[in-house]
Amino acid sequence: MAELTIRPTVKFLKAGTILTAIVVVGLEAAYFALWQGIEALKLLPLVLPFLFLWPAVRWLRLRTTNIVVTGDRLRYETGLAAKSTRNIQLSKLQDVRVDQGIWQRMLNIGNLSLETSGETSRLTIRNIDNPQAMADELMNRSQSGTTV
Repeated sequence: MAELTIRPTVKFLKAGTILTAIVVVGLEAAYFALWQGIEALKLLPLVLPFLFLWPAVRWLRLRTTNIVVTGDRLRYETGLAAKSTRNIQLSKLQDVRVDQGIWQRMLNIGNLSLETSGETSRLTIRNIDNPQAMADELMNRSQSGTTV
């Protein structure tokens, strides 16, 4: 079977970036239209672009979380400078659970929880696109036990 890569969705990141842009533009416009003479708000136009640090950090966190299924293994990697990797044999995969809140259901995203034999904890992959399709694919790969 072909390599399968699973990444967290960027839907929330896009919405957050758009919301941040609206807030920055709105506050900049309000400053130049109404608050320009107020001494306490003098640095506001210079500080507002720093609000974009929040989506930038979230983007970096999303880009450094990777789930790759190759052959009979699932490799979960997270981190940029300090990296954490967890390898799971698909043949030991016992349970794949999909959890979706109401907003996640509307956006067709959800949390994927994996439980394996011999492990003490679940591995939860948060906010992935098409979680049920991914769960089905993982279960199919774990049951087939063969690669093409």
